[in-house]
Amino acid sequence: MTDLENTLTNGVDVGKLLATLDAIKANPELANFQFRAETEWKSGGHSRTRIQSFHGAGAEDTSRSKPFAVEADEPPVLLGSNAGPNAVEIVLAGLASCLAVGFAYNAAARGIRIDALTLGLAGNIDLHGFLGLSDKVRPGYRDIRVTCRVKSDASREQLMELCDYVQKTSPVLDIVRNPVGVSVVLEA
Repeated sequence: MTDLENTLTNGVDVGKLLATLDAIKANPELANFQFRAETEWKSGGHSRTRIQSFHGAGAEDTSRSKPFAVEADEPPVLLGSNAGPNAVEIVLAGLASCLAVGFAYNAAARGIRIDALTLGLAGNIDLHGFLGLSDKVRPGYRDIRVTCRVKSDASREQLMELCDYVQKTSPVLDIVRNPVGVSVVLEA
């Protein structure tokens, strides 16, 4: 093992990260995951999503003894009661979290220490689409801007290469940038 393989960098156990990569290279089926969420509408714009089980690395995961709960609502200006962020804000949080993981893990794999990382996100929406007032306006974001601030002893060139790589490998950025097949079934 190299020194890098025996280190904890950016809170990431690099040895376990490299072992995971080797395991997936040896058995590509281990890379197939299914994540799940179940949402219950509460009232008005308020809903609660429970996230617990998932299938990955060839088995059903049992590491979560209780579910995570994500409260969502709308602000009062959109007739909600601020019980949580709204769904499009949760999308921004998901994107930011995914990019942060990508930076931390990929920097660790490259031996780059990150002292601080902040991601600022802003997305613009025209509500004409969501409210059904126009069929010419998308109901979703028309653009999202991400600003990354990284404090590290790495060179600017290394950080630019890392940022480019993180963008190429981020699952949530891919979901946002590219159409994903979604089926909605209304059960009886």
